[in-house]
Amino acid sequence: MTDFTMTTDADGVATIVWDTVGKSMNVMTLVAWDDLEALVDQVLADDAIKGAIITSGKPGSFAGGMDLNVIAQMKDMAGDNPAKGLFDGIMNAHRIMRKIERAGMDPKTNKGGKPFVAALPGTALGIGLEIPLSCHRIIAADNPKAKIGLPEIMVGIFPGAGGTTRLSRKLGAMAASPLLLEGKLNDPVKAKAAGVVDEVVPADELLSAAKAWVLSEPNIVKPWDEKGYKMPGGTPYHPAGFMTFVGASAMVNGKTQGVYPAAKALLSAVYEGAMVPFDTALKIEARWFTNVLMNPSSSAMIRSLFINKEALEKGANRPEAPDQKVKKVGVIGAGMMGAGIALVSALAGIEVVLIDSTQEAADKGKSYTTAHLDKGIARKKVTEDKKEAVLGLINATTDYDALKGCDLIVEAVFEDVGVKAEVTAKVQAATGPDCIFATNTSTLPITELAKASADPEKFIGIHFFSPVDKMLLVEIIKGKETGDVAVAKALDYVRQIKKTPIVVNDERFFYANRCIIPYINEGIRMVKEGVEPALIENAAKLVGMPLGPLQLVDETSVDLGVKIAKATKAAVGDAYPDGEVDEVLFWMFDQKRLGRKSNAGFYTYDDKGKRLGLWDGLGAQYPVADEQPDLITVQHRLLFAQVLEAVRALEEGVLEDIREGDVGAILGWGFAPWSGGPFSWLDIIGTPYAAERCDQLTEEFGARFTTPALLREMADKGQEFYKRFGAAAQAA
Repeated sequence: MTDFTMTTDADGVATIVWDTVGKSMNVMTLVAWDDLEALVDQVLADDAIKGAIITSGKPGSFAGGMDLNVIAQMKDMAGDNPAKGLFDGIMNAHRIMRKIERAGMDPKTNKGGKPFVAALPGTALGIGLEIPLSCHRIIAADNPKAKIGLPEIMVGIFPGAGGTTRLSRKLGAMAASPLLLEGKLNDPVKAKAAGVVDEVVPADELLSAAKAWVLSEPNIVKPWDEKGYKMPGGTPYHPAGFMTFVGASAMVNGKTQGVYPAAKALLSAVYEGAMVPFDTALKIEARWFTNVLMNPSSSAMIRSLFINKEALEKGANRPEAPDQKVKKVGVIGAGMMGAGIALVSALAGIEVVLIDSTQEAADKGKSYTTAHLDKGIARKKVTEDKKEAVLGLINATTDYDALKGCDLIVEAVFEDVGVKAEVTAKVQAATGPDCIFATNTSTLPITELAKASADPEKFIGIHFFSPVDKMLLVEIIKGKETGDVAVAKALDYVRQIKKTPIVVNDERFFYANRCIIPYINEGIRMVKEGVEPALIENAAKLVGMPLGPLQLVDETSVDLGVKIAKATKAAVGDAYPDGEVDEVLFWMFDQKRLGRKSNAGFYTYDDKGKRLGLWDGLGAQYPVADEQPDLITVQHRLLFAQVLEAVRALEEGVLEDIREGDVGAILGWGFAPWSGGPFSWLDIIGTPYAAERCDQLTEEFGARFTTPALLREMADKGQEFYKRFGAAAQAA
């Protein structure tokens, strides 16, 4: 069987149907390119065929993009010259799509040729839009659920199969920038308004509209193949275009801080390509695309943000257990976390019982969903019927008897062992023996909390990140006695609410907080040392962290930091390592500078809570030293503070899968996404260098940078984490 098949009707219109074997959505493979070209050749060679429609055999979608394993195949096939293999493979794709675009026209006169029209029944992403862009017309079905766009930039690459060159020439650099540089996706109507697709028709008229266009004897010469073509908005040395490209360069560098190679490469491809003929522009695009694919950052981002993320969402680490789809969930505690959990559960179609100690508090928690849906209505993304249906799924109450029939409980009350134990007993008195109990906690040990349960095997931790509706990661924590069914239930629930799960074992701070707290502490420690606060914050951003450590403290609140510090000190006693950090943190607390919530923290804020700049009073208490460290030293202190905890988590068995470590780091606290995560970053810089650098940092700054035994062993052997612990290594 082949992915592309063709039929021709009595009117001489061929229909090429893309239907990837064994996949729910079409993806492009190396073999499929050959299949497509063979059919295109057949269309062009057969005088009885007047033109062709390219469409999909998958209901509701056209294509999801390129099979990213193709990139690895092209590298491997090239042997010692992977860059040549990639470039040749990309240019082959360009050749096939250019064949569709030129459609047999005379190269000098542009006469002749056969029309090709792309008929999109639904979602068209990546190569699934690049092929249509090479056709002479794009007609999309009016499918509001469909997403049309080029999201490659989101996983560390850019549209390299002609999408960058064609879209920028079709729309102009300015109009194309949200689609190319931000990966913006549109429904068909908005895609037409943006100029990406040419026509939107009712779904049942899609093929008839496409056929009618083919038979209408249309002009099929693309604008860039016409004599005298001028790029919309101007080329780089056109007065208008000059301002566009200057602004685009500033915007890209401002947003990426120079650490994301794909965005810079994309802009370079557009800039250079705009000044040369179209076919040369395609070659330039292919060279820049090859450049990005050869960058280890690109490979790491693709692996973590696409391949590994998708594998975890599909249950890569789910234990053997029957389907645990949640039908009715009880959420205990209607504060910010509980309200968010109720919202995402109801949006997923799950019946929710939202309980708090007073009806007023429970109703307030439900109102969070009301406000969220009202915003959706204002943006025309939610209907009144949808709002009514979602709110109808949430029963806000104080009555624990309403929990009868729940198959999952998510407790989100105050972070106190006693309070949680009391709630656990109340819940279990009302629910059946098969109900799984999950506690939403960021710091309290699951095994300790499970002591209040009548059945610790059915007790598990589910750590949501705030705000629940926006954060993609959910950390599932297994206690010492947690059973497989509880893990499966938690994983199936997280999948239902469209989040990405990682599963870790119970240890202080689990995984995410275990890594992020040292990052914050290192920033605060540098303040006490006299490092310029602006250097600390900007060093973090310049290495890809979304927030500097001081801003992060302000966002999460200084008093939370004080509370965690006191609890940690009480737990570890004389071994507590962060006294210098506490000095700064506790002083801030005493100054009543609690962060954004008090409009006063490491930063200053206006009356509306807008951040204005770093607080001058910090320098008065902790004077800036005359001699400042270099940028790389500051960045390495901030990165290694996190990365070494990730390695220790793997070493101690808190993490069981480095894929979860990398995906969790990026989605949970924004660890330098360009790196692919902490383990990918160590593979990029090399374990021998990492161990050497740790030794230097340990000597200069202290034992917290001591090289973990696992990292030392791997450095001595020259090993990489993904070659030793990756999915392929485990399968072998």
